[in-house]
Amino acid sequence: MATPMSRRDLEFLLYEWLDVEALTSRDRFAAHSRDTFDAVLELSADLAMKCFAPANKIGDANEPYIGDDGKVVLPDEVVSGLAEFRKAGLIAASFDEELGGMQLPTVIRQASAVWFQAANAAMSSYNFLTVGNANLLAEYATPEQRDTWVRPLVEGRFSGTMCLSEPQAGSSLADITTKAEPAADGTYRITGTKMWISAGDHELTENIVHLVLAKAPGSGPGVKGISLFIVPKFLPDGTRNDIALVGLNHKMGNRATTNCLLNFGDGTFSPDSTPGAVDTQPARSAPGAVGFLVGEEHRGLSYMFHMMNEARIGVGFLATALGYAGYQASLEYAKVRTQGRPVDQKDPSTKPVPIIEHADVRRMLLAQKSYVEGALAFELYCSVLVDQAATAADAEERARIDLLLEVLTPIAKSWPSQWCLEANSLAIQVLGGYGYTREFDVEQYYRDNRLNPIHEGAHGIHGLDLLGRKVIMRGGAGLALLAETIGATVGRALEVPAAAGYADALQSIVDRLVKVTAHIWSSGDPKLALANATLYLEAAGHIVIAWMWLEQLLAADGRSGDFYDGKRAAAQYFFRYELPKTGPQLDLLTALDRTTLDVEPSWF
Repeated sequence: MATPMSRRDLEFLLYEWLDVEALTSRDRFAAHSRDTFDAVLELSADLAMKCFAPANKIGDANEPYIGDDGKVVLPDEVVSGLAEFRKAGLIAASFDEELGGMQLPTVIRQASAVWFQAANAAMSSYNFLTVGNANLLAEYATPEQRDTWVRPLVEGRFSGTMCLSEPQAGSSLADITTKAEPAADGTYRITGTKMWISAGDHELTENIVHLVLAKAPGSGPGVKGISLFIVPKFLPDGTRNDIALVGLNHKMGNRATTNCLLNFGDGTFSPDSTPGAVDTQPARSAPGAVGFLVGEEHRGLSYMFHMMNEARIGVGFLATALGYAGYQASLEYAKVRTQGRPVDQKDPSTKPVPIIEHADVRRMLLAQKSYVEGALAFELYCSVLVDQAATAADAEERARIDLLLEVLTPIAKSWPSQWCLEANSLAIQVLGGYGYTREFDVEQYYRDNRLNPIHEGAHGIHGLDLLGRKVIMRGGAGLALLAETIGATVGRALEVPAAAGYADALQSIVDRLVKVTAHIWSSGDPKLALANATLYLEAAGHIVIAWMWLEQLLAADGRSGDFYDGKRAAAQYFFRYELPKTGPQLDLLTALDRTTLDVEPSWF
């Protein structure tokens, strides 16, 4: 079995390129060193391979189901593997020490998590959601709420979710109908239905802390009036809250992650739902699930973006990890599978060669390598930005880093979701007929990864976010900062003979992106400007990944050996085969093409 993640690549990216050891000079991380970073990564790799990887196909073949007692049933291997993860204390990795955390850099926590994501995507999602949930509450909850909810989340006793979507609304949060009514005891009563809730119900932890978007009285239409509530499965006194699991959704991938339709406040678990039950707290007998307001009323979506943006980078990591796992598996296969002979070898009596000897197989492997190693570099770079912003010396530096992260986040979510999925497709192709059989892992990697172009918003949503908000925010300051930051890399690369040609090509296409962006908005028609926003997202994403490859080339410069030669080959592939694809895309964007606007629904 191939190792789904490369320790050597992680070491290169973390220490030879990003120099994450330098973070230890900042007060927040002063207690750490490379030794502690390596210890966490070593533990993560070991746990991932021993407790997560063996359960991957088991969880895929044995989906969660609702037992006769109404409880969710998961395979024993999934339950025990997650228990070992919680026992290791890794959920606490990046949290403040005062909350029971280890106060590790986010980039180390993400490098740790990518091992689990590559070994078993579905199992990793429970932890990923819990960390995001706890991070939001650590930022915005009251001290009492932190003691009640965040500490058990950090300890791994509780798990967390995010409850945004509804059956009728999907990603259109302006159209949610879940309501929150103030109650006499200072809490709220939540009524409504939430759909597609990953990890929404299970028996893995003592409690499940749902973060629920709902509309309180006076909210008005649209998203600005949405409020955010803590709605736990069990209340602090142990009473079952009125949250009912209506059903489990059956997905093509990530099957061991429960995906739920939940009813809040339908009376299933109200105090009088059991014959003879006595309500000792009359205020709670009001209809609805008990919810605790986070922050202020009508500001819930702004709080939720804390978790949503973290989740978007997390989904990018998940897509990267699955693409990486597929690449590693197809690479191992290509080295040992013998088939065919070189095209210049005409003697049929000669022995077949390993398929990695064939140019087209090497093309597919290089494509995968360029996608997954480029994506991993990008996601880790974004994670370092998170650490730098959190520990910035002054407000101006923090604002600058935050602005760059704002621009990069839609790309960090969407580019790996598209192109690491393509890597999975190529992995199947490398294996040929074996690739689409369930006896081999690559077909599951593809199915698992196909969910990520939809998780945390489809490409279209992030295209609208990038072109409609991020690159034009603050008078175009976001795009200008991205161009400036890439330009700094180009400036360094122009001094390195092996990288200068790539630097010229990248600078040229960045300059063109800036001009095309201005041209798109010069029409004064937002509908026309955003008609091809997804195409813009793809082009900008390829440009950013080319930047990541130029950075890696500089880190590898002057170093010899197969590993570094492999980096140079993958960079060459991306600049020669992938970056030129942006030319026709920018041509189409420049033309302000109206095809998708002018086509009539009746023509389909």
